[in-house]
Amino acid sequence: MARIRTGSEEHKELFCRTFVQTHDPYRPEEITWPELDPDALSRLKGLPVWNEAVRTEGATAVKVQTLGRREKDPVLAEAIRLQGDEEARHAQVIRLLTERYAIAVEPFPDPPVPRNATWAFLRTGYGECLDSFFAFGLFAIGKRSEFFPPDLIAVFEPIMQEEARHILFLVNWAAYLRAQIPLPGRPLFDARRAWNVAAQALDRARGAMSMGGSKPSQDGFAMKSHGAFGDFTLHAFLELCLAENQRRLSPYDPRLLRPTLVPAAVRLALRLMPRSSRGKEG
Repeated sequence: MARIRTGSEEHKELFCRTFVQTHDPYRPEEITWPELDPDALSRLKGLPVWNEAVRTEGATAVKVQTLGRREKDPVLAEAIRLQGDEEARHAQVIRLLTERYAIAVEPFPDPPVPRNATWAFLRTGYGECLDSFFAFGLFAIGKRSEFFPPDLIAVFEPIMQEEARHILFLVNWAAYLRAQIPLPGRPLFDARRAWNVAAQALDRARGAMSMGGSKPSQDGFAMKSHGAFGDFTLHAFLELCLAENQRRLSPYDPRLLRPTLVPAAVRLALRLMPRSSRGKEG
């Protein structure tokens, strides 16, 4: 395929068209929730993520929908509004799941509407890049280990693939946005973006280190559920996350940018990781 210039109109048309054309129009109210045996139901209720999942998905939907309403470019607006609808649909699926299986969820106030919708979307999107990378690995472990029955795994398969589409859109949208800024203004954009990425990474690190603490965080809930899936080495888990991240993103046009920060950091960590943390070979 002929390469395209990042930030060009052709680039914008490609990442927006790809997002719109790969939309899955499933309806949450039509989901057939499987019956769970007592052990599977106990495992589902025992995942330490549901309060944060409900809050996070609801807040994310508001941020993305706000930007979709404010975006002036009709091509970008269509794709961003569609992503906002998908985020709201994620929140609805989680709400229906908690109702179906009687999972207690704490009430929370309506999420605030962001004043700066562009930077709210950017910051939230980079948080999704972090969460999704590890969630892909956790989902694969849950599927392979039959931690949950296949019928329940099948309900969440479209959501996992939507997350791949969301982070693909985010990195291409951010690159396009940067390219529209005159050269003298790009260092400021880069610095502000780096600060937002660092803030999201710090949120996830804090949440991972304080699992089970009394103060909940609405960020990084995917990273907090790894302990529920049994015993596996950190090295094996990170390698699985890399493989699943690659697999989830592989169906889309190779000319589109892919998230690179988290995969690169994980590859470096794997090279530096002590051999003792790698488990038995073979």
